[in-house]
Amino acid sequence: MTNKNIKTNQRLDRFVASMTPYSRTDVKNLIKQSAVYVNGTPAKKANQAVNVENDIVEVDGQVIAYEPFVYIILHKPEGVISATEDNRWETVIDLLDEETVLTYEPFPVGRLDKDTTGLLLITNDGQFNHDLMSPRKHVDKEYAVLVDGLLDESHIQKFAKGLNIGQGDITKPAELFIDQVDVESGESLARVVISEGKFHQVKRMFEAIDCQVLQLHRQRIGQLVLPEELEAGEYVQVNGDALRKAIFDGQPLDIFE
Repeated sequence: MTNKNIKTNQRLDRFVASMTPYSRTDVKNLIKQSAVYVNGTPAKKANQAVNVENDIVEVDGQVIAYEPFVYIILHKPEGVISATEDNRWETVIDLLDEETVLTYEPFPVGRLDKDTTGLLLITNDGQFNHDLMSPRKHVDKEYAVLVDGLLDESHIQKFAKGLNIGQGDITKPAELFIDQVDVESGESLARVVISEGKFHQVKRMFEAIDCQVLQLHRQRIGQLVLPEELEAGEYVQVNGDALRKAIFDGQPLDIFE
């Protein structure tokens, strides 16, 4: 499958660096050692143009497989916006390495607010993005939330029925799980599961029951849970098929295999 977003002709060092663990400096050194071949001929220059779909590139005797799409699991930190570029704020794309950005031109799947943390997927696969974002797919998203307000059973029932969150928006039924209620502080810890993504939806849902969200963290998309190994700001590139199976079928995903 071809991804029209990726340039067919690329610099040799950039292509190899984007498809392997090697840095561009490593690739240049390998070229000097005659360890890089293009169509059976030793490469001479790092800036040599290669056709990523048709040329056969080898490093140390191993053919470099061309991967048109990239799939990334990011633990989004607070203070970063879910966008590809912005003149004022750091974006989630700014957290990625330059080679990945230049090669794939990835974008976030959906969005998390600037002050929201947690699981965010990044890709350049439009179909994958559609499969996750389409209302017809009903992909659940689970959030952990700290609110200013005392939650109780009545709020669980209201979430289950759907809420009027203003601006003509009525939410689909959602699940609310109350984990802790601190009467002294007037705050509650909870989890909420939704299957849609209206603008500021979770915050507006709690506002509809007179509670203010103090902290919001997305911990699950479909059946994929944010890996514990990823600290805020860290990310890992994964196989697309394995990621789909983790989200839709609940198959384990070993991010460090």
